[in-house]
Order: sequence, then structure tokens, then C-alpha cells
Amino acid sequence: MKWKAGLFLVAGIVVSQSSLASELVYKPVNPSFGGNALNSSHLFGVANAINDYKPPEDELDFESESALDRLTNSLESRLISQLLSDIGNGNTGHLETDDFFLNVVDNDGNLTVQIVDKISGESTEIQVAGLQPDQ
Repeated sequence: MKWKAGLFLVAGIVVSQSSLASELVYKPVNPSFGGNALNSSHLFGVANAINDYKPPEDELDFESESALDRLTNSLESRLISQLLSDIGNGNTGHLETDDFFLNVVDNDGNLTVQIVDKISGESTEIQVAGLQPDQ
């Protein structure tokens, strides 16, 4: 008899334990990952509260570029583009601005681009071989 009572006790424990077990379900909190959309303002507030980033003073006092500076930069860009596109036609040339000097030389398909920074005196030379001018 004792063994029958023990068997019923073990069976009862197994049945009761299996009825308490359930599937684990993950519910995201962040609305970007499928969570409740009402959590967004709370999460944004928490993120701002712990954000201790302070921009450097240089970024706070920036001045916008004047119209004259924008025009100058645009013209320089256009002239450099024209100079480089003329290389495809076999033409060479140079361009001088306030900041740099650009010289392009084509020696029978060997292209040399020399760039000199007028302020620092640094120079860079780029050499490309195997270019054929447009026929």
C-alpha cells in the first residue's frame, strides 16, 4: 500500500509541475523593435536625462559661409572640374587660387597632377600612367 501512495504522490507532483510550466514570451519595450508605441516618449526622456555630451565651444560659435565665399568655392570647383575634363582631350593647364596651386601635365599618356598648398608649402604629386586622349 505504501508504494501505491508513493506512486500517487510522484504522479501528483509531476502533473502539478507540468501544469505550472508555461512558455516564455519576450515582449520588447522599445517601439523601434516592436514594443508599445506609448513607450517612446519615456525612453526618449530617459535617454536625454543620461546624455552628458556637451558640444565643443567651437561648434557653438560657427558662422555661416557668406554668399561671396560660396560663389568663390563654386567657381573654384567648376574651374578644377573643367581643367580635369580637358585632360581627356589631351589639354594640360594650371589653376592658382588663394590657397593652392594646381598644375596638370600630360606627357604622352603619363599624367602628372601637382598640388601645392600655398599656406603650408606642402605639395602632393599624383602620377597616372596609360591614359589615352580622346581620338
